Amino acid sequence: MPTIQSQQFPRVFGIRDPLQMAWVLKGSSLVTAPLSANVQPVSLGIVSCRHTELQDKGKGNLVYLGIQGTRLSLCCAEIQGKPALQIKENEIMDLYNQNTAQKPFLFFHHEEGPSSSFESVSYPGWFIATASKEGHPIVLTQERGKADNTDFYLHPED
Repeated sequence: MPTIQSQQFPRVFGIRDPLQMAWVLKGSSLVTAPLSANVQPVSLGIVSCRHTELQDKGKGNLVYLGIQGTRLSLCCAEIQGKPALQIKENEIMDLYNQNTAQKPFLFFHHEEGPSSSFESVSYPGWFIATASKEGHPIVLTQERGKADNTDFYLHPED
């Protein structure tokens, strides 16, 4: 998997978890679906943050995540006292071009061999995760390696 480094345009990737679950946009939510011919998985646009004040080399590269072909980006916010993954209408290149880092939209992209994980910058220790069951929302979890999958395989599409 090519390392995502600083650039002025997003790299585009297909994404799946170890159980071959893809990310699918359903209304304003991302949910899991088994990778198959009748599933329209999203492509993930990833662009590095050009601001370094939040960088932590031990955690990986600072990136913005967007849904390719839309103006939607992933972000983290607190809902009912707990960090939650949300989709907001924000083009990732608009986030990239801001004068300061847009912390709720930033993730540490950490490569672990052939897989990647995405940790929230706003909520350290919280990772993007998929459930092992079809149709479940993509969430944030603190429990890596337990019920939810926090490791993903990225496949370049550009």
